[in-house]
Amino acid sequence: MKRRILCATAALAATVGFAGSALAQTKWDFATAYPAFNFHSKNNEQFVKDVDAATQGKLKITPHFGASLFKMPEIKRAVQTGNAQMGEFFLVSFQNESQIFGVDGLPFLVGSYDEAFKLYQAQKPALQKLLDKQGQVLLYSVAWPPQGIYTKKPIQSAADLKGMKWRVYSPTTARIGELVGAQPATIQEAELSQALATGVVEGLITSSATGADNKLFEHLKHYYNVQAWIPKNAVTVSKKAFNALPKAEQDAVLKAAAAAEERGWKESREVDARSIATLKAGGMSVEEPSAQLKADLAKVGDVVIKEWTEKAGAEGKAMLDAYKASK
Repeated sequence: MKRRILCATAALAATVGFAGSALAQTKWDFATAYPAFNFHSKNNEQFVKDVDAATQGKLKITPHFGASLFKMPEIKRAVQTGNAQMGEFFLVSFQNESQIFGVDGLPFLVGSYDEAFKLYQAQKPALQKLLDKQGQVLLYSVAWPPQGIYTKKPIQSAADLKGMKWRVYSPTTARIGELVGAQPATIQEAELSQALATGVVEGLITSSATGADNKLFEHLKHYYNVQAWIPKNAVTVSKKAFNALPKAEQDAVLKAAAAAEERGWKESREVDARSIATLKAGGMSVEEPSAQLKADLAKVGDVVIKEWTEKAGAEGKAMLDAYKASK
């Protein structure tokens, strides 16, 4: 009888212990829009593993790739409303909400990764403040490779873009299309391949990585390495969800986030070189822009930057001044 009681007591203790462990575990959903093989997604996956290890499984984050939880335009709002605890979104897509989101999409403002990172440091305080007001904590932000122009036909000047069906994904890409006389079509990355296959899109500005991931060489034949800008994704967490964590787990998340940011920027540089090689291997002609095209695009850039600065006001001007002082 004593043995049975002892066994029953042990079983009860194990059950209670298991229940306590389960109750102590926090679960977050992480909404992303890119396929699992994309370098941003791989970086996010490593972040999740780092957090799991650092918290000894007390914080479980489940990444949802390929816009499987929310579509790209919905992800930021999902984090704000708490429908997802974490999310990744493309900053420049939300420039209409605030000009702060659009600074790294200003054409020809930066010409290298080093300059892009300096611009990020100038942007970061205002970005953190803005996201905090929206109920989010900025965890990390990682650059895409520089943006180039993809077209079906060869182009020598901005005049060659006139009338072209032009994919846009942000106010800046839409404005560039407008300034060169192209026909804009708003297409998210998940829908890009179909848009190209059906002739909805004939040209676009995007990164070498997006071009390689989506096999743009199957539909478009020319890539012009104009390095228009180096935009970023941001990974955020609901402030409410973050604040609910014990201090030790908050620290673990922030430490893993810092590592993800450093790792992501390094990987972006490597991805650019690999992606351009992939485009060439796929039969795409990778070219430097003509002097005329560069001059035409520089004029477009001047217009866009001037318009952005006027809309961004004193905060935007201070950001650009801080960036220029750091160069």
